[in-house]
Amino acid sequence: MISFIKIYGPPILKAIRALEKIAVQIPEVCIMDTIISHQVPQYVGRKRSQEPSKTSGDFLIANAPEFAKRYFISSGIEIHTERCHNIISKSGVSLGEYDFFFEWFEEPDQEKMSELIIKIDQALAPLGCLYSITTEKD
Repeated sequence: MISFIKIYGPPILKAIRALEKIAVQIPEVCIMDTIISHQVPQYVGRKRSQEPSKTSGDFLIANAPEFAKRYFISSGIEIHTERCHNIISKSGVSLGEYDFFFEWFEEPDQEKMSELIIKIDQALAPLGCLYSITTEKD
């Protein structure tokens, strides 16, 4: 399940950083955003499945934990080393018209979704940004 976020109005960069800060604190999700997606291609390859003739949809990010650590630290976001292993989505799902997504490792219940919305509301309110959230099953 993926919760896509579309940010309306400036400051979009600050809003993305605020969403990243939320994400590192939620162990049930991995993320992708427009900033990461522009930096990841140089590190990405396809992960091969067990059968040589098939490829999975998952991405293999070379040195993913190191990339994540460098990325978040350079953005001023504290992240534990363990979290660097699973914070960036490897699913290959496109952002499309959205700016950010939270990809859930397990389908969230209504309480988890409500908690996420409250956190987003609190993080974006001081910035003056509006947003929409669309959650889809993958």
